[in-house]
Amino acid sequence: MSEVNRSASPQLGGWTRFVTARPRLALLAALVITALAVFAGSGVADRMGSGGWQAPDAESTYASEVLAREFPASQPNLLLLVDSGSASVDDPDVAAEAGRLAKRLDAEPGVSGVGSYWATRSPALRSEDGHEAIIAARIGGDEKTAGETLDRIAPDFAGERGPVTVSVGGPVAVQHEMQTIIQEDLLRAELIALPVTLILLVMVFGSAVAALLPLGVGIVAILGTNAVLRGLTELTDVSVFAMNLTTALGLGLAIDYALFIVRRFREELAGGADPRTAVGTTLRTAGRTVLFSALTVAVSLSAMLVFPQYFLRSFAYAGIAVVLLAAAAALILLPAALVLLGHRINSLDLRRVFRRRKKRVTGAAGGVPSEGKAEAGAPGAGAGAGAGAGADASPGRGWARLAALVMRRAPVFAIVTTVGLLLLGLPFLGVKFGTADDRQLPAGAESRVVQEHIRDGFPGSPGGGLEVLAEGKGSPADHAELKGRIEKLPGVLRVEGPVAEGSTAYYNVLPEGEAVGEATQQLVRDLRAVPSASSLDVSVTGTAAVLVDSKDAIADRLPWALAIIVVVTLLLVFLLTGSVLIPLQAVVLNALSLTAMFGALVWVFQDGNLSGLLGFTSTGDIETTLPVLMFCVAFGLSMDYGVFLISRMKEEYDRTGDHEHSVTFGLRHTGGLITAAAVILAVVMVAIGTSRVTSTKMLGLGIALAVLMDAMVVRGLLVPAVMKLMGRSTWWAPAPLRAFHRRFGLSEGESAPAAVASAPAPAPAPDGAAVPAGTSAAASAAAHSPDAAQSADAAGGVEAGPETAADTDLAKSARR
Repeated sequence: MSEVNRSASPQLGGWTRFVTARPRLALLAALVITALAVFAGSGVADRMGSGGWQAPDAESTYASEVLAREFPASQPNLLLLVDSGSASVDDPDVAAEAGRLAKRLDAEPGVSGVGSYWATRSPALRSEDGHEAIIAARIGGDEKTAGETLDRIAPDFAGERGPVTVSVGGPVAVQHEMQTIIQEDLLRAELIALPVTLILLVMVFGSAVAALLPLGVGIVAILGTNAVLRGLTELTDVSVFAMNLTTALGLGLAIDYALFIVRRFREELAGGADPRTAVGTTLRTAGRTVLFSALTVAVSLSAMLVFPQYFLRSFAYAGIAVVLLAAAAALILLPAALVLLGHRINSLDLRRVFRRRKKRVTGAAGGVPSEGKAEAGAPGAGAGAGAGAGADASPGRGWARLAALVMRRAPVFAIVTTVGLLLLGLPFLGVKFGTADDRQLPAGAESRVVQEHIRDGFPGSPGGGLEVLAEGKGSPADHAELKGRIEKLPGVLRVEGPVAEGSTAYYNVLPEGEAVGEATQQLVRDLRAVPSASSLDVSVTGTAAVLVDSKDAIADRLPWALAIIVVVTLLLVFLLTGSVLIPLQAVVLNALSLTAMFGALVWVFQDGNLSGLLGFTSTGDIETTLPVLMFCVAFGLSMDYGVFLISRMKEEYDRTGDHEHSVTFGLRHTGGLITAAAVILAVVMVAIGTSRVTSTKMLGLGIALAVLMDAMVVRGLLVPAVMKLMGRSTWWAPAPLRAFHRRFGLSEGESAPAAVASAPAPAPAPDGAAVPAGTSAAASAAAHSPDAAQSADAAGGVEAGPETAADTDLAKSARR
């Protein structure tokens, strides 16, 4: 390595030597650590919860905990639906069997608060047709303990029991069944995604050896994250839904990072560098970009830590862990493997037979170079295109043509694309927020069938009532006065109670409307505003109250989450580019790329369009936490692709000082890479989206759409159009910030920024051939002579395949 490189980046030089000095030892250590992660992460899904939508510091949470402790029967989470067939539930034989079932249930360890229609004669526990009734109880303990208790007792109660048929339902059964289905669906998604991903990687790289490396990085990241999550379950609650994000990001980001690094490594090999030198150059260029990308994604996901719901915090835990592990594997294990593989990275080229056939056909026409000369260019894959085409192919030429076209009509593309994205997002203006319920499950799930029978066949929306907790030494007159005020509120169907125990009492309020409808949510607010005696402290809980508190908690903390994402993203992109305007542009364009996802969220899942095709039941609303989750994940992934594109533009601008050429160059050398990575990630997310649980389906399909829109529309059309309109002011920053960036900033390129006003003229190529515009002398020399690779490394890195005259014409056309 030259003295220039050592002085420019001593830390990175040391890092390069560290990861490449003993590659076999590094891979052996990785194998041992991965094996330990498999052991440490085993059974992690069984220790996770399926809830987490409730804010732990909310009024509804406090009231629910008090009621569950003092009045277990007021908070039943287990419901046995007793079907008497053609007989009435009041038939003596039916009543006798139901009494025996209730007595057995009350004797089960961990079960309390058993009540039934036959014991209370409550009309809310008897169906309107008289053929079904409910036995209700509460299973104590956390979600894991409750699930184990349910697994133990359910077989003894479900099925035909004398004159009745019993089905098991209730919130604990819904959550437990949802957890089981998610685990099964995740395994199926992995079995779908892995082989399809491998096929796509082979198509991208050509080489089967190169295609296996990203999968290896992804598997290491996923297994490591499972071990991290297993450890976290000992300290805090973690949602089982986070497993889906672990798989998706583990594969998706590992493939992104490995694509970027392997592609750059193959470019360096094609330029004549030896494997160790090629790895060093790759880490100092593409490695920096991967590091910045990982930081931006991790920041977007970390914003979910500000929310109190453990559902959202779980995705932050899983996301941060898998992003950092994917980046670490790509920057440590992958370089070690590349040093050992060297030129064998291009082995098992499954497309070689097609290229040779094409050469023979075109050779017969008299216009093909020799076999050896064509093969020499093969390793130098175009941006994202994989291994090669011959030396006569122009890597990324289609993307260069697209950039030239967009910049010639920049105002048209900018306006049309922006308006189109905004129109796609319009349905989100009609979003309605709700809470997850049994309809998340597939139609045949037993717990969902029970809940549907109760919802459709029982009066007064059982399970959707509100509980008003009154604490304090109030007199009977105080409690009677409070009950009277509650009964006068609009939307109240019936008030039962108070049920008292010492200084604590509660009222059961049945609303007239839907369990979580707008009218019931307003009733929650009205109940909380009802004046009571000074001796009584009143709090409200119930399904609608949990929803109201969840919405309030998200609204309170959302500005902080957005501030974290925006501020840190602006800082990181500034450190990468040294520009004030590019970070602002990145934030705005990333937000635009998400409009289609949010519009589809409402049009498809809330309004029910395509519900038959996709196999879900629309509830008429969107679970409150999902848009926040999807925004954080999709924004981070959009920044991932944005960093790849901007870093290459910045590198070329530093070298040439030509703004429009840099835009064309960046899109040409990363357009195919970004598109390939986006398609592969979309495949993984669609595999996740095949889940039978609606929330998981929404997450997978929504993010897949956002990723494709960002890669194909925003990066391919909107970014070059906006950068053309902004011109060279794109790279502007005030003098103090320029000085700050020179001292602390990093970029993919290694060379010092070129003087924009006086860029040096390109040196002639060693063989006398003309050097294309925008290609440095070092890069040109390396392209013609393997011995020049070291000098090319010092000058800023070697590009795959020098630009052809046609590419120079494209760049000139774009500048015109």
